[in-house]
Amino acid sequence: MTSTIEEYLSEGCGRCKLGGTPDCKVHTWSQELELLRNIVLETSLTEEIKWGVPCYTYKKKNVVMISAFKNFCCLTFFKGSLLSNTQKLLEKQGENSHVTRIIKFTNTTKIKKNEIIIKALIFEAIEIEKSGQQVIVKKNSDPIPEELENILATDGELKNAFFALTPGKQRGYILYFSQPKQAKTRISRIEKCTPKILNGEGLHDKYKAKRK
Repeated sequence: MTSTIEEYLSEGCGRCKLGGTPDCKVHTWSQELELLRNIVLETSLTEEIKWGVPCYTYKKKNVVMISAFKNFCCLTFFKGSLLSNTQKLLEKQGENSHVTRIIKFTNTTKIKKNEIIIKALIFEAIEIEKSGQQVIVKKNSDPIPEELENILATDGELKNAFFALTPGKQRGYILYFSQPKQAKTRISRIEKCTPKILNGEGLHDKYKAKRK
């Protein structure tokens, strides 16, 4: 997996077999990603690499990250549901996303046109992080753990495979991933189950590797 910003921009995130090839999604949106990166760097956030993609933090707390998908690139706000969305740029990553919100881009024109709004949302997100405010989800729902939301936001193939599962299989994974108290353990569980999810299998299904 990619470990530096420079490597990400030249080789991609390293999460799929297209990394380092001309077909990598990062190359499709290179100008847009560079522009978004420059905008975020004008704030007080710290630039890091997490899950193979550029992630921007405030005192080690995730605030926003940049990702490339097949049909768009985007900014992902980790506590986006708390942001004011008066300009209607923010949207859910998926139907079950309780916390994160994204802004999709398919050209540099939209980024330049909305630069002031984008910066305002980033600064609002920073203030939310400073305040320690948390997202409250409905008690009768099974919210997707933050670590899974973050990984799905960077991996379009895994996202499509996860939401293609039956609601029961999705819930099984969500409950399993949410159990550990430590984030690193939750991430480890997600990574170990990724092949099963990509194979369309539930948590307790016996994994069968696909034949090449």
